[in-house]
Amino acid sequence: FPYDITGKGYGKDGIKLFHVNRDGPYHSIHEFDIKVHIKLSGNKEYTEGENSAIVDSDALRNLMCVLGKKHGIEGPEKFALMIIKETLEKYAHVVEISMNIETYPWQRIRQDKAKPDGSTENYEHNHAFVFAPTALRYCEVIMKRGDSKPTVISGFKGLRILKTTKSSFKHFIKDEYSTTPDINDRILSTIAEGAWEYASIENVDFKKDWETVRDTVAKTFGGDPVHGTTSTATQRTAYLSVKQVLDDLPHVAIMTLTLPNRHYNNFDTRPFQSLVPGENNEVYIPLDKPYGIVYAELSRKDLQGHN
Repeated sequence: FPYDITGKGYGKDGIKLFHVNRDGPYHSIHEFDIKVHIKLSGNKEYTEGENSAIVDSDALRNLMCVLGKKHGIEGPEKFALMIIKETLEKYAHVVEISMNIETYPWQRIRQDKAKPDGSTENYEHNHAFVFAPTALRYCEVIMKRGDSKPTVISGFKGLRILKTTKSSFKHFIKDEYSTTPDINDRILSTIAEGAWEYASIENVDFKKDWETVRDTVAKTFGGDPVHGTTSTATQRTAYLSVKQVLDDLPHVAIMTLTLPNRHYNNFDTRPFQSLVPGENNEVYIPLDKPYGIVYAELSRKDLQGHN
């Protein structure tokens, strides 16, 4: 046979799963959008059209629902690890399984409630939630048969942040193709995406880590709440954000942060001086496309020390 199969696999994308835990006075919920892919040890379903080794993708979906019912769901990473372990134990001819889980951003509704003394107190609702997409949480978990441990990657998408000052862009290359002038102060806005791989997952609080990374990126971007921090380039902001995450989370081995530069162009008021004299520092035109893109990845030099 003159060809080798150098890539293969199958599974199911777009699996929707919603779980409610009603134990105790406060209900908790998880809603997932899941992709699960597996690779089998043989190739006969490809080369011979013989399907006796295929695990039906609907069975993989049903396995998730059954285990979610049986064991409950704490979060996407732990759920993926549970499904992967069960799949590899049950199907000996599955040589690799990967899961990607996006988590819907449900948060408890908070509201004020009157107290007997006439004052009010803010309460978290025990069974009502609001969809609050500050950022989308996701994870990817991969394990090959024979591996000592799975690869666990957590991440976020859609973290939209903006600051109105303390951002400059100067001293870059000027040549015959340059049109961008030095900018002393500008609006800096991005829709950040981040992903980090764990060196160790022992006793990890994945939810707490995710919140830590999200908050670190936002806080590094803005800086001190009164004085801010100056960004000399989006590259510098990306580097400082990832460095801070690795400083704070020693069990994270690698992190990548992507910061697209969503431009806000100053509206030209020169034709309207009789109506609004002087310079314009208030009205801007947001641009959707094109946009600059900056990313940074930092890896620990001695990963073995964190296994």
